[in-house]
Amino acid sequence: MTTQSRPIEILLVDDDELSREVLELLLAAEGYAVIAVDAGEAALAEMEQRTGRLPAVILTDVQMPGLSGAELASQLRCRCGDGMVLLGMSGSRPAPAILEAFDGFLMKPFTMQDLATTLDTCAQTALPATPQTILQTTAPLSATNTSSRPSLDEATYRQMSNMMPRQQVHQLYAMALQDVEKRMAAMRMAAERGDTAEYLREAHAIKGGCGMIGALELQSLAAYVEEEGTGANHVASLHEMMLACERLRRILVAHVDSVA
Repeated sequence: MTTQSRPIEILLVDDDELSREVLELLLAAEGYAVIAVDAGEAALAEMEQRTGRLPAVILTDVQMPGLSGAELASQLRCRCGDGMVLLGMSGSRPAPAILEAFDGFLMKPFTMQDLATTLDTCAQTALPATPQTILQTTAPLSATNTSSRPSLDEATYRQMSNMMPRQQVHQLYAMALQDVEKRMAAMRMAAERGDTAEYLREAHAIKGGCGMIGALELQSLAAYVEEEGTGANHVASLHEMMLACERLRRILVAHVDSVA
């Protein structure tokens, strides 16, 4: 990030609590000034309350309940003008019409270097979204190799441990596992009543949140479930996700024991 007299201010918009908390920590650790809200409507309300300086960057999830995607981008442009950098992010690649509404796009999970690269590109082009400013930071997850992926990305875990006390790190992962289990229960009920849209929304949320904390196996399984939908054996899929939760939990306990 370029050194400035004042830190770059970023408005972070994400309805997923886990992703929002992790991103807020990562951005703050990089020296950005962060304001975090949980919905597109809340982002617009934040802009309405501003009487002075607007944030330099808005980083928003493009798949949220309520106002999101191209419509949110359009309304933010009306309020903030072209001087603001508007970045979209998601765990899945959105439709071209949505991508065109943003100056750049980041595929979750992404690193702070990915963000800095995208911001630099936007500053150099000073143009609406182009293929050069749309950065896919991760290769598509393979549905055929979910079991071969490690449960935990150790590099992500170390990064978290360098940013906060070890106890807080494990509280964050415990919150993530509780969130996954809650969403899995919602997916099970959605499948039983034939609500495919809800089933896919919950899988998408698990994929995004787990990706941000390096829970690679759960991320990959959720990506497979999102791709296959309720057409797959949802009972077997959710059982495999439950086993992945237990594997990750055992790894985290081993980390605690290793420093006890």
